[in-house]
Amino acid sequence: MTNGSQGKVVLIAGGAKNLGGLLSRTFADDGASAVVIHHHGESSADDANKTAEDVRSAGAQALVTSGDLTDPSQVTALFDAAVDAFGGVDIAVNTAGKVLRKPITETTEAEYDSMFDINSKAAYFFLKECGLRLNDNGKVVTIVTSLLAAFTDGYSTYAGGKSPVEHFTRAAAKEFAGRGISVTAVAPGPMDTPFFYGQETPERVAFHKSQAMGNQLTQIEDIAPLVRFLATEGWWITGQTILANGGYTTR
Repeated sequence: MTNGSQGKVVLIAGGAKNLGGLLSRTFADDGASAVVIHHHGESSADDANKTAEDVRSAGAQALVTSGDLTDPSQVTALFDAAVDAFGGVDIAVNTAGKVLRKPITETTEAEYDSMFDINSKAAYFFLKECGLRLNDNGKVVTIVTSLLAAFTDGYSTYAGGKSPVEHFTRAAAKEFAGRGISVTAVAPGPMDTPFFYGQETPERVAFHKSQAMGNQLTQIEDIAPLVRFLATEGWWITGQTILANGGYTTR
């Protein structure tokens, strides 16, 4: 059983803004003792610092750290910073990702490598560090995409790059189970964030909305409570990918 996030140390990769920022604030509001807010670099530093202010206002400690998670040594450094500051990590959430909508025939090798580095490699080594460093009975959640269950054009490197995370999640759930660590993936539908709109035309946005309840995109506020649940009362769920998309698609 679990007592919510009370007294827990929470690490959020990509925790500065959008869904990651909301999760940082959600766990602080839920009673976490500390939140580690990772962001990629200078462009997101202001957002990370503002989120840290909100976390502190909610009564939790906050640590802001940056790094390129496609470099495994920087993933290790992220966990080092959390452990040095707070003695350990209880809940780790990886929201980091990159979206690209481009036909296969126009995709460059550099784009392919970047998409798989960010969406797959970084997720793998984040899970590795969780297995090595997370406290017993810890919880791990990775954000993937409902495109894993969809059939569409243009997103070969995005859906393809996220797809291995399902297999990583299942393996990690088995390998970490002896220490009571649950490992899950959450697959939102197209989310109402700048990451989505930069890839789509107004016509395709309208189509995506039409495929879900209420004729709307997934909101970050729809996803944060699910992640919180999986990391607390929903601890018995492990090894699964949860599609949360308002009926946009299913298996």
